[in-house]
Amino acid sequence: MIPATPSRLAAPHPMARRAAPHRGIDNHYGDASAEGDDAEAESRPSKTQLKQQSQALQTLGLALSELSAERFAAIDMPEGLRGAIAEFRRTKSHEGRRRQLQYVGKLMRSADEAALREALAAATLGSARETLALHEAERWRAELIAGDDALTRWQQAHPDTDTQQLRSLVRAARRDAAALAPEARQPKSFRELFQFIKPMIQP
Repeated sequence: MIPATPSRLAAPHPMARRAAPHRGIDNHYGDASAEGDDAEAESRPSKTQLKQQSQALQTLGLALSELSAERFAAIDMPEGLRGAIAEFRRTKSHEGRRRQLQYVGKLMRSADEAALREALAAATLGSARETLALHEAERWRAELIAGDDALTRWQQAHPDTDTQQLRSLVRAARRDAAALAPEARQPKSFRELFQFIKPMIQP
């Protein structure tokens, strides 16, 4: 006996289980908030950059501490930073200086770094010019003691010089140079001649 053919497909059972919806969190690529977080993360400095910035500020603080007392006092900076650098200058132990310099670098973050660097550059340039002027005065002193031709050249370069006083200082320095051994300390006449020359050589 042949079974009867159904006229239509059977309807799904009313209790048939449907696929459960995905319960995970959908990732919407290109979402505005996600892009904002990425941009913020990229704008934040890395640990390496922060370390380099800290070292640069400490180096700036060290350079300021090495200025002469007069030039250091002339630079405008927060009093807390000035006191920290002054304390660093007084500190003798290696570990104490290391810690104090770190503190100086920390205080430098709230100071005007650009203004401090500009002031340091001006102070350093002035110091270099003064050093050159001192070397120039020492060179002239040695040449004046060595021979009369230097005296002629000096008078031509500095016509307002008190020639009589200069000649007297040179004679005294020559006498002392002839009487002293080369390794002996410079006599008073050498220092007096230097002090006479130095103001006339502008840095």
